[in-house]
Order: sequence, then C-alpha cells, then structure tokens
Amino acid sequence: MLSEKSLIRRFAAVALVLLSSACAVSAAESDPIITGPAPKPLAPCAWWYGIGDSPSSWEIRAAAKHYDVVVLNAWETSAMRKLHELNPRVKVLVYKDFSSTRNYYGAVEGDRDARYLPTGVGYVAAEQKQPGWFAISTLGQRIEWDGYPKHWQMTVWDPAYQKAWADAVVGEVLREGWDGVLADNDFSSLRYYSPSIIAGTADSAGSDRLLRDGLDGMLQLTGDALEKAGKMLIPNVSESQLTPGRWSAHSRYAGAMEENFGLQGDDGTGELITFQGNQFKEQRAQAALGESWLLLITHTKSDREERVGYASAALLASPHTCWTRAEPDYKNPYWSVYQDARLGEAVETANRLPSGVWNRRYSGGWVAVNPTKTSVLLTPPPGLVTLRGEAVPAQLDLPSADAVVLVNAPSR
Repeated sequence: MLSEKSLIRRFAAVALVLLSSACAVSAAESDPIITGPAPKPLAPCAWWYGIGDSPSSWEIRAAAKHYDVVVLNAWETSAMRKLHELNPRVKVLVYKDFSSTRNYYGAVEGDRDARYLPTGVGYVAAEQKQPGWFAISTLGQRIEWDGYPKHWQMTVWDPAYQKAWADAVVGEVLREGWDGVLADNDFSSLRYYSPSIIAGTADSAGSDRLLRDGLDGMLQLTGDALEKAGKMLIPNVSESQLTPGRWSAHSRYAGAMEENFGLQGDDGTGELITFQGNQFKEQRAQAALGESWLLLITHTKSDREERVGYASAALLASPHTCWTRAEPDYKNPYWSVYQDARLGEAVETANRLPSGVWNRRYSGGWVAVNPTKTSVLLTPPPGLVTLRGEAVPAQLDLPSADAVVLVNAPSR
C-alpha cells in the first residue's frame, strides 16, 4: 500500500491541477498559459546492470555513448565519475542490497568491513555491535542464502536496522556523487534463497509477510531521504505478480527494476509470467505516466527470449522504459540487435487482442507478443519487413511465448 506521505502527495497533485485549471479560466484574458510538451512514448532505451566485474576503459566509453542508466558497484567511484564526465545525462546508480549483509572477500578485508560495501550494513559492524540484526531461523541459526555463500539475511523489519541502512547508504550517495541507488532484493518471499522459517513466525507465509512489511518500511525511509536530497531510489522488485499493488507501491519514487522480465514460468503452462497477475497492468500504468524508470532485464539463452524481452518492453514504451538482456551474468555491457531497430515513437497504446496477444504500432514499426500457451494467427500491418529487410507474409503464426518485431519497409 502507498504510504500516508505518498497519498498526501497524490492528493496534493490533484488539488494543484484543479486549482491551476480554475486560475487558468480566470486569467485566460490576460496571462498566457505555458505548458510543457507531453512526454513521448519512445522505444525502449538501453541500460547496463554492470555489477559483474570492474568496467574497462572501453566499456565506460561505450556505456556513456549507448546507455541511459548504468548501475555499478559501490567501489567503482572512478568509473562513475568518468561516466558523468563523458555524458552528464547518464544516470549512474550504486548497487546496494536491501536484505543481506555479506562476509566474502571484498566485502570484508581481514578483520574489518571494506570501505565500500555491496550492502548498507557491514558484516563485521553488525557482528560486533548489533548481532541481533542477523535474522534467526526457528532452529536458532543465522540464515545463509542457498546458492549465495556468505550472504546473510538481516532483520529488515527492525526499525534500527532500517535507519542504519538508510543513513549509511544515503550518506554515501551524497558524499560520492552517485545519482541514486539500485536496491537489490526487494523480494516477496524468502523461499527463493532459503527454506528457513524466521524465528517468531509460524510458517513460510508468516516469514514472507514479515519480510515484505519490513521492506515496505525500508523503501519508504530510504526513498523519502533520497528524494529529499534530489537522488533516485530504484528497487529490484521481485515476484510482484504475486502481490497486487506491490509494483505500483515500490516504484513510487524513481521507478523500479524487474530482473526476470518476459520469461516463461516454471508452472508447465508455457505462459509468460510477466503477463500474469496484476504486474503488467501496473507497469503499463507507470509507463503511461512517463515520470519514472522501468529498468527491465531478460535473461536470454536463445533468440526467442531476446525477441520476447525486447518486444514486451516495447509494449511499455515511455520516456524512461529501458531494457537489456543478460546471458547469464552482468560482466559485460550488452547490446541487442533489437536496440538498433529504430522503432521510434509509439503511435498507439499497447492493445490486447481477444486471442490474448498484445501488439503496438510505432512510427517505425510494429511489435506483437504472445504470452499465452497456444499459437495465434496474426495479420500484421502492411508495409513492414523483418529487421533483415525480408518480406512479411500477410498472416503470421505466432507461437506460444514468442514475439515478433517488424520495421517499416525502406522507401523506394
């Protein structure tokens, strides 16, 4: 749910619009009304989730040229400043994990925390001063994430932990000159990292509610502080299709990130999970406002997944919808052939056909996505070709969980 402050802001905005309209009527004879242009719904921009390795000089130059947003580890301050120097418009965010502290080498150096952390609270500091900030299972053990050694679940529901995290991260952002924070692991369920039940809760559902409520509080505390300082907060919101309203609530500051965008679910139906639940509806609403960032990632193992990821992102066209692929990690800046498609500006909203297929027309082309479990016969608009310039048949058989991206035929 939206915080009281966020609701007040929305009501104030509505009141301001109504007041402005009333004033405009009375002043129409004497004062010109100055309005800005409506934000254009553009084809997806590109961004880089560059947390896998230290960027090289050529990668920094390429990132400054191609990307609207870059996320870097906290110790990459030199790369951040170089990006700002090469392109002052690029938003460079620092990676910080909401939910864990870590004691692998690099996060801990000898018997002390590193100067720059991937989290907001250091392992050594918590161990020595606040051991109660480590989440404990019903078995009385600290919770280490499966598949991520030396990542330890923290008590995100503890107001003292929340404040320590926010104070440390906001202070670092202001001190170093980052544009904001990419807050990882704003998750809905612990089960993807551990089967543990948190002490004090009866079952996994209770543990998950405790975590979600805690992350709601962390988001508001950190988001308010960063917003007041003119900085961005973008959380990596996981499994938002499971909880109606969660994407909208957690993207209310500078936007949100979806790390598993446009992928097939593992439920055996073959459908795309992005289009399940309320998530896609909420993402469409966010994109339509054109005020905040949608940072979308599709993990690609095939051409189909790359095509589906980009086309699904194109359904969410806005001034700040950015998409990237990852295969499988984040060590290199990726560039997709679809990002060279030159679709231009969306000339209509995304449309859902009776068959369940979504499509959208652009000034430079057309996209369609089939999120269903059955193939669908489509009739594309005339005058289009493939990205390779090949002719398009009058009807296309679009398979389940697949997409098509077509562009205008070159003028003769």
